[in-house]
Amino acid sequence: MSEPVSRAGLLAIYICSFLVGCVLMGFEMLGSRYLNPYFGSGIGAWASLISTVLCALAIGYFAGSAIVDRQPTTRTIGTMILIAAAYMALVPATADTVMADILDTIGDGPSATLMAATALLLVPLTLLGTFSPIAVSLLTRSAGEAGRVAGLVYGVSTIGNVVGTLVTTFALIPTIGSRAITYYFAVILAGCAAILFIPFGKKTS
Repeated sequence: MSEPVSRAGLLAIYICSFLVGCVLMGFEMLGSRYLNPYFGSGIGAWASLISTVLCALAIGYFAGSAIVDRQPTTRTIGTMILIAAAYMALVPATADTVMADILDTIGDGPSATLMAATALLLVPLTLLGTFSPIAVSLLTRSAGEAGRVAGLVYGVSTIGNVVGTLVTTFALIPTIGSRAITYYFAVILAGCAAILFIPFGKKTS
């Protein structure tokens, strides 16, 4: 059974859903910038990035549904997001070494590009993928509203995906660069985690 969540907690979860959605797709856009110097930016690189994102989300959804069957809490979501933030914060300092090692060891073929995309994206996006199933569980007050809540959570997250994609691509990358953006994304996620660690108390009917 999930922990009770107050109205303030409900609002916090929806806000974090939007922000996590922004960061998730924004980081996918950044993935192309990290891959480009080593593996190019052609259709193969994008196929690897998109496939990795989808696999990460699938794993995250399955993991989130397993957590729901135990005892989902806002603290659990916050912990997942905080670990994702820490991983993301390490990317700017380590990406070049990892990409160069993969290129030297495997080459620049499809398997190498897929491995590089996996190294960049799989762990943090899997952790972020656990957010929505747990959030739906926490926000659902009765079985009758489960569908509406699920639609709202995934809708808010998807709007965040769109905003993150467009803002990252057309505003952030041309002005501040990929590594700085990655650090900003890590800070945003850490802020979301901090919000979710707040004890919001019992939800009202």
